[in-house]
Amino acid sequence: MNMRFFKLLADAAFCIGLLVTVPAYATTPPPTVLYFQGITGNDATGNAVADGMANLRTDVLDIGVQSVRFLFTNDSNVSSLTDVYFADGALFNKINRITVSNNGVVFSQGANPKNLPGGNDIAVPFLTTAGFSADSDPPVSLNGVQNSDVTGEWLAIDFLLKDGKTFADVLFALTLPAGGDWLRVGLHVQSFVGGYSESFINKPLAISPVPVPEPATYAMMATGLCLLGFAVHRRKQDKAA
Repeated sequence: MNMRFFKLLADAAFCIGLLVTVPAYATTPPPTVLYFQGITGNDATGNAVADGMANLRTDVLDIGVQSVRFLFTNDSNVSSLTDVYFADGALFNKINRITVSNNGVVFSQGANPKNLPGGNDIAVPFLTTAGFSADSDPPVSLNGVQNSDVTGEWLAIDFLLKDGKTFADVLFALTLPAGGDWLRVGLHVQSFVGGYSESFINKPLAISPVPVPEPATYAMMATGLCLLGFAVHRRKQDKAA
């Protein structure tokens, strides 16, 4: 065996090493985040709506097993998130589970009132899908989600998707302002300074999330880089010979 053969084996081993070290999957993508806008004006100064709009947040997460989680937090120190409503086109089969942070947050399925307060007064009325709501148990403000940034309080609502529906379908439905198979989330927030309550709906997502590359994509990328490096390396060797 000549030296050229051994060099060829070394180059092949280098390429195989590159393929092995490329991760099979990308890291878990960050959650899709929903932000909210006020639809009521019970506080004449507008401060309540402005404060709530800046501090209400919902993370939308793919938790597998044909399920999607909505994780609600409230980073305001002057209000309590007490009611959550969903207007769903054709995505969800049922609420699968409601979980809370267990530090003063208590929620049950089925909100009272049944529809988002003020939801009928907006341009496209917010019509809650039957059974797709939850509210805090009495005393409602005390058992709602308050000042998550300080207390760590949160509320999670898991939905079971209908057959044939995917997490990507949920994200697409959240990009739609209203109509068809849109998906909207409504929040009722109480105990603003002065005793006001206000209602909010999510802002449509501006863009669809960037898809995470599949394992096969990584393999092809690594193979291409490997072959390119191998070709450059062999060309240099041939010129030096």
